[in-house]
Amino acid sequence: MLQEPRRQRRTGPSGRERIGRIVLVGVGLALAFLLGIAFARTLDDRPSSGGAVTDVRTLAPLPQGAPTRTVTVTVTTP
Repeated sequence: MLQEPRRQRRTGPSGRERIGRIVLVGVGLALAFLLGIAFARTLDDRPSSGGAVTDVRTLAPLPQGAPTRTVTVTVTTP
């Protein structure tokens, strides 16, 4: 005598849970979309740069005096 295996009913999310999840995903997508639009608008509203300005100047060297004392260092290697 063999018995047929009993089929178990699938336990998935109920209709109410599924609708809640869909609404939550929709609200998240709408929020991401609105944040993207706000970010793009802030980039468009920023002030434009005035262009590049380059200053070129030549510095005259300072006069150097003779050193007051000189030292000679000798290093021997072993």
